[in-house]
Amino acid sequence: MDSKSKQITIEQAQKDVDHWIKTVGVRYFGELTNMSILMEEVGELARIMSRKYGEQSYKESDKGGDLADEMADVLWVLICLANQTGVNLTEALEKNFEKKNIRDKDRHQNNEKLK
Repeated sequence: MDSKSKQITIEQAQKDVDHWIKTVGVRYFGELTNMSILMEEVGELARIMSRKYGEQSYKESDKGGDLADEMADVLWVLICLANQTGVNLTEALEKNFEKKNIRDKDRHQNNEKLK
């Protein structure tokens, strides 16, 4: 897939990851293994964020960390978990928007900390 030539939907991402796992990756790791991998990837993302946007200084080994690539790694493993647990992420995100639009309709507008 040429990422520069087309947009990918969440639905297509789930299909593409599933196809890759079953053809190149052989099979999914177990759900608990993937959950651990997700935490590892979030940690790698946090490391870059804390150095780029936070107060932490870079070590020599930190240089060259790619923020976008780490975000994509987090998304990849999250998609794996969704696929293997039967979660349709498109539907889940749509329901999440509905929940937030009801629950938080006025909450952020009225938050003095955000003004």
